[in-house]
Amino acid sequence: MFRGSSTHTIDSKGRIIIPARFRDVIKVGNSNNLMISRLDKCLMAYPIEEWHKVESKILSLAEKSDTIRRFRRVFIGGASECVCDKQERILIPPLLRQYAELEKEIALVGVLTHFEIWNREKWDKENMDMDKDMKKDHVRSEIAGLGL
Repeated sequence: MFRGSSTHTIDSKGRIIIPARFRDVIKVGNSNNLMISRLDKCLMAYPIEEWHKVESKILSLAEKSDTIRRFRRVFIGGASECVCDKQERILIPPLLRQYAELEKEIALVGVLTHFEIWNREKWDKENMDMDKDMKKDHVRSEIAGLGL
């Protein structure tokens, strides 16, 4: 499982180093490859094994919904397989870098079955927004429902 967050840099060619704690999780599935797609102005990076589960869930959704068809088209159609090189880096394709506005400073955020790749400023804003939301009763109630 992917947990924790850390800040890194993306080089001018679009390569990022995957932290050892994330590499260990990726290698459990006997692969160095990741499937990366886009959502919420960040990138979602899945080990191949987890990606197949995501695809199965999406395939099981009703085709009748315009929203689901559009989501499938963008999320699956925009995904790229990225290979981890000998220096433990992955190359993020230009269209995905552009979508997430990845330039220099980035954050890698573990969210259990996958990790997210954020523009550092957007990640800092996401944290501040969550802090503000935590003051709202309905948000606190929803989180309390998790038993936390």
